[in-house]
Amino acid sequence: MEKSTLIGLVLGFSAVGVGMVLKGASLVALWNPAALMIIFVGTTAAVFNAFPMEELKRIPKLFKIIFQGPKITPKKEIVHTFVALATTARREGLLSLESQLESIEDPFIRNGMQLVIDGGDSEYVRSLLEEEIYATEERHRSGALIFSQAGTYAPTLGVLGAVIGLIAALGNLSDIEKLGHSIAAAFVATLLGIFSGYVLWHPIANKLKRISSREIEIKQMIMEGVLAIQAGNSPLAIEQMLLVYLPVSERRSEREEKNVQEAQGAA
Repeated sequence: MEKSTLIGLVLGFSAVGVGMVLKGASLVALWNPAALMIIFVGTTAAVFNAFPMEELKRIPKLFKIIFQGPKITPKKEIVHTFVALATTARREGLLSLESQLESIEDPFIRNGMQLVIDGGDSEYVRSLLEEEIYATEERHRSGALIFSQAGTYAPTLGVLGAVIGLIAALGNLSDIEKLGHSIAAAFVATLLGIFSGYVLWHPIANKLKRISSREIEIKQMIMEGVLAIQAGNSPLAIEQMLLVYLPVSERRSEREEKNVQEAQGAA
């Protein structure tokens, strides 16, 4: 579960609900079928007009990522994996690594190492891995763009909903009470449009971009590890190279753990 998404949604809805109560507005006013249709159905229609169906089919998967979090291999685990692979390659040769690939969960590591084992030269391996990274980045960009565009459309549709509501309100000029209720209802669409755009859709797009950035960094780290093993670098050199991708605090923790293990082994 991606806790930040749940916390953000709860705080967002609470801020609007509590804010309305403190201002003396009734929460019942938010239940406005016309406004809900204009904002949410209208935004959905705009998104369908803006993107091909092939990209829109990924929306359920994107929501799953937002609420459950992505399946990304931890950087420490990647370091340990490549150190182990490099150690085996040094002792038994590259071909001996093929039996270990099935135990590796990350498909990008498996694919990269399989290219190396199959005898591809470094430029060929690098170009294929870079193409896969680029394709992943482009796929993520299009997914985030869907929500970013929805965040752009929703507030504008809120203004449209307010205009439609005011047109209806002008028909009640003879009845002041009805006129007041109609004007209040007209601005519910504006509220929903701004709320959904700037509390839901734009933030979701930003979160998808941040997740994509993390995944791309992981893939670049893996690519460097694969190429280092192909070049025959020592396990220590590969470890030092990959540790650069870790934050300073994690690097320090990793070194301390290694020192403890070496001390225990010496004892």
